[in-house]
Parts: sequence; structure tokens; C-alpha cells
Amino acid sequence: MNSYIKRKITKKINVGNLSIGGDSPIIIQSMTNIPIEDVNRNIAQIENLKKNGAQIVRLAIRNEKGIEPLSRIIKASPIPLVADIHFDHKLAIAAIDAGISKIRINPGNIGDENKVKEVVRAASANNIPIRIGVNGGSINRKKYSHVTPESLVDSAMENIQILEDNNFSNIVISIKCSDIFHTVEANRMISGLRDYPIHIGLTEAGYGLSCIVQSSIVIGHLLMLGIGDTIRVSMTGDPVNEAVTGTKILESLNLKFSPVRMISCPTCGRTAEDIDLLAIAQETESRLIEKFGEILNQRNEKITVAVMGCEVNGPGEAAEADFGLAGGQNGKILLFAKGERIKTVPVKDAVKELISVVGDKLTI
Repeated sequence: MNSYIKRKITKKINVGNLSIGGDSPIIIQSMTNIPIEDVNRNIAQIENLKKNGAQIVRLAIRNEKGIEPLSRIIKASPIPLVADIHFDHKLAIAAIDAGISKIRINPGNIGDENKVKEVVRAASANNIPIRIGVNGGSINRKKYSHVTPESLVDSAMENIQILEDNNFSNIVISIKCSDIFHTVEANRMISGLRDYPIHIGLTEAGYGLSCIVQSSIVIGHLLMLGIGDTIRVSMTGDPVNEAVTGTKILESLNLKFSPVRMISCPTCGRTAEDIDLLAIAQETESRLIEKFGEILNQRNEKITVAVMGCEVNGPGEAAEADFGLAGGQNGKILLFAKGERIKTVPVKDAVKELISVVGDKLTI
């Protein structure tokens, strides 16, 4: 989809009805933040995450009491689920028996080799992949006192080696910490050591704008290097925001199809005071997607729409846009397409008129 990004071809891993790695599209992941025992709220959150772009969702399993509700959630889930397991190998096996699509463990904290072998046997028998998750809190403290790219990668390789020694290669790798530079370098390093698919993101990235900026830098940088087969934006708060942000990152890199691409300017003193450009841009995008999104998706067709504050930034700067609005004076807005002026309309009618022109041009 993007000729500028040359993705590293990794091993393809099946997760439920999806695949990660190889020539598969990059998958967006998230995680529920509701206790596993609350089945209905977990199901509702998973459905909402799917609606907003998540394709795989992970759930934390704290103890054996979580297995029964996990089984019910799996049966009701519209997308593949991952069980997050620490320390207790029996929980990993029970989650596999319950029908989970993938498990996330650190073999090093599961215990002795026989316990790891039991998990591997169960995963192999059910074709369930294991995600090796290493972060700043799970480096080998017997060897390393500080989190560095080298300590992260070496700790990950120790865990990978445990699985490989048990003839298991249905593996996804995840190396994250809260440091942007360490995370990028560690993923670059591990990418050169194995061909397993890589789950990328920045852990403990905070909340709101700070998280969005930092996560976009890490995920975007790695994807532009061709590294990364599945992503998660780790954000404090409603996990739906993780899925939305991940979607926007992929769309920005042309790694995920979006039927409507919006362009809008930051505005300046040339924008008339009676023009609320932000409100117009937001309404334009939502109504375009609502009216034409499904049809454009079916056609695999994309339109670029500009909402600009004045005629200087209108047909000139946004001449490549398929359709656009440019603020004028005296309560008027210019409607244009491909740099050509179509007509001037009242501000209150601008979005409606644009929708009409788009419909005519698309012959819908």
C-alpha cells in the first residue's frame, strides 16, 4: 500500500482468524481494563474496541478464578483474544483449553523447564502462538542493573531460546520500555536476530497528548524502518483511545486504508471570525464517512478533502485535494475541487453543499 515503506518479511503467525507477520496487514491491538470477572462489561468493551479499530484484544488473567469468565468472554468475542499470563503455567494451559487465540508469557518467570514444556505442548497441540513480552521490569536483573537496548534484547533472547530449545517457533516478540530511544533501538536489534513477527509500541507512555506524541514517534519510526507487524498504543484511560490512535498512525503512513483523508489549516488572522473552521472540518469528516465511507471502502477508493481558513490556503495550497472548502468574507465559503472554483455558498450551508458535490462527482 505504501511504496516508501519496505516491510521486513517475517514469519506468518495465525491468531484466531487473523494472521500476523509475513504479507499480512499490520494489526491493531488493545487491552481491556476491566476485571475479568465482569463478563458483560468486558464483552461490551471488546465490541467497542473492535468498532473503533482494534483487531485483537488482550485480557489479564490473575488467578484460576479468571478462567471460567474468560471462557464465556471468548465465546462472545467478535475478535481474537490474548490471555496475559505471569508466573503460573497452569493458567496458560487453562486459557488454551478455554479457547484463547494467543497467550502472552515470559518463559523465564514461568518456572522450571518442565512447566515450560507443559505450556509448549498445550500451545503446539492447539496451534496457539506465544508472545514473548519483555519490558523494563522484566530484564534479567542477575545480569543487568539498568534498562538498555542491550539488556532488553538479551533478556528477550533468553526467553526465546527457552521456547526454541523446546522446538517451539510459533512466536511473536514484544520488546518495550518507557524510553523512546531504548525501545526503538531494541526493536531494531531484535529484528536483525530473528524473523518472528514483532509487536511494537511504547509501554507506560502516559495519557492524552503526551502518550499520543511519544507512541506515534516510536511506532511511526519503527514502521518506517519496516519493523513491526502488530501495534499497541499503551494509554492510561479508556482503551478505545488506543485503538483510535493506532488507526490514525497506520492511516498516516498509508498502511491502513481510509476512504476519507482530511486536510485543514491551523487558521490565522485571514480567517473570518464567523467561520468556525474546526467545527466545519469535524462535521465534514463525520458526514463524509457516514454517507460515503462504506461505498468508498467497497470500491477501494479514497478521496482527499480540504477545509481551509481562507482563499489563500484554499484552491492554491490545497489544489491537490479532490474537494475543498475555503473561508471567505461576509458569511461566505468557497467550494472548490482539484483547485478549480465551483461556487460560493453561505457558511451555514457549506458542509451540505460539499456533500452534494461529492455525491455528484462520485455518481452515488
